[in-house]
Amino acid sequence: MLSQKTIDIIKSTVPVLEVHGTTITTVFYKNLFEAHPELLNVFNHANQKKGRQQTALANTVLAAAKYIDQLETILPAVKQIAQKHRSLAVKAEHYPIVGEHLLGAIKEVLQDSATEEILQAWGEAYGVIADVFISIEKEMYDEASNQVGGWSDFKRFTVVEKVRESDVITSFYLKPSDGDKVPAFLPGQYITVRIEIPGESYLFNRQYSLSDVPGKDYFRISVKKEKPGTSPDGRVSNYLHESIQMGDSIDVTAPAGDFTIDLDKRTPAVFLSGGVGITPFMSMVHALAEQTPERDVQFIHATDNGHLQPFRMELTELGHKLTNYQLSFVFKNPSEDDKNLPNFAKQGYVDKELLSSIVKPEADYYVCGPVPFMKAIITYLKELGVDTDKIHYEFFGPAMAL
Repeated sequence: MLSQKTIDIIKSTVPVLEVHGTTITTVFYKNLFEAHPELLNVFNHANQKKGRQQTALANTVLAAAKYIDQLETILPAVKQIAQKHRSLAVKAEHYPIVGEHLLGAIKEVLQDSATEEILQAWGEAYGVIADVFISIEKEMYDEASNQVGGWSDFKRFTVVEKVRESDVITSFYLKPSDGDKVPAFLPGQYITVRIEIPGESYLFNRQYSLSDVPGKDYFRISVKKEKPGTSPDGRVSNYLHESIQMGDSIDVTAPAGDFTIDLDKRTPAVFLSGGVGITPFMSMVHALAEQTPERDVQFIHATDNGHLQPFRMELTELGHKLTNYQLSFVFKNPSEDDKNLPNFAKQGYVDKELLSSIVKPEADYYVCGPVPFMKAIITYLKELGVDTDKIHYEFFGPAMAL
């Protein structure tokens, strides 16, 4: 337990962290990777280059400072981060290294303002917070390895099928290379894929949603090919699309994540996805079709045009299983053929007017896609009177502020 004096000191640093938090975490990651370049095998380089990881850590440190005397308040966020850590094989031995460089970054950025008293208090606080993460993550590792077909860290899987879903999205079907069973997972969860790209010094880790229903003898991930040079994510997605073929092997971790659907509920489910944000919903809607086909399901997907619309036939055929199902496609730049598709709803964007026509107070809303898409949809839903606890959303990568 922390003393009241330590708690007071930590809380007194909140205003400073609000101003300098991202600077501190940027310095932290720079120094961390200079001292321990092997950790570049763990961290997502793309999120580093885009600054998302630095911002996410700054927000976490700030939240920890604000609620240092009531850490249970931020436990849901801690568990969400712990899921990602477990999926990336972050271990207990990494925490002292992180603590050392976090305190060093605080000292480097704040200079004389970071007194010995402040650094000592943050050292104590970090120890308590790290212990919480280590404890939660140990439970997650144990759960992942003790389930049927489970394992702890990375395991070799073989690509048994590769299917083009649209002009930019391809699905990869993965089976355990050792012939073992595929573990159960919750619809909406993800796996981490680790690949070695020839000529690169470090391994690449990417987390991809499982896009098919649990209970199969394979995992399916569906990957969007980013345009080369437009995003740091493009290195991995292009390599997967162009170089990974049937029969090749990649390393993956056991399923993780807390963005899932409650299959015991009977409330209407509304899925609102943009672009590749559709992938976790494929698992969810298939699970509903199998377990509660009578449930009211509305599925709205937005993309640029029909050539970029993935899973069109698969989504359409779900209408044979779901008895109360409405599927709508919203295309920004539809062709004349697109406009004649049976499920074409409108040209443009998913806007407040469209949402107002489908909002049901009792429904649960699931939102996933690019951050601007999510921000707009969640804002519209709240303006239309949807309770916050009825809106569920997932970030691909570190959490960001909406």
